[in-house]
Amino acid sequence: MRIVHATLQHVPPLARLMAASPLLRRYRVTERGARRNLLSALRARDILLTAVEGDAVVGLAWLVPTRALDRAAYLRLLLVANAHQSRGVGAALLARGERLSRGARCRHVVMLVTKTNRRARSFYERHGYTHVGDLGGYVRAGIAESLYVKSWRT
Repeated sequence: MRIVHATLQHVPPLARLMAASPLLRRYRVTERGARRNLLSALRARDILLTAVEGDAVVGLAWLVPTRALDRAAYLRLLLVANAHQSRGVGAALLARGERLSRGARCRHVVMLVTKTNRRARSFYERHGYTHVGDLGGYVRAGIAESLYVKSWRT
């Protein structure tokens, strides 16, 4: 497996991966909308990483470096294809995203995790993230989110 910066050629398979996610379907993510958002992320020069195994796209990490919140990068999405979960793909994407965020002079990574997604919450806690609070219906009405942060010295 390789972790590479996403390019235009990765957008269609990444959009399909996003649209196939049961979790993202709850947020009404469609392949067309995902494609539009990924293209926007490339134009904005967000940190957009792709996990590739052979010719297949198997994961995505999307971070948005910002000066807000004391120079935090927002982890917008970390997604691994179901068949490739629990194999270290997510951890590799997260680690690379954190390194690139630090390289962009970010002091923190912040993210929202669906409150009921215990597996994801446990994953982030194992990787040094701290739960700092919950936000009910912030992203989508009827879905509660948990706010997590990881900080380091720059």
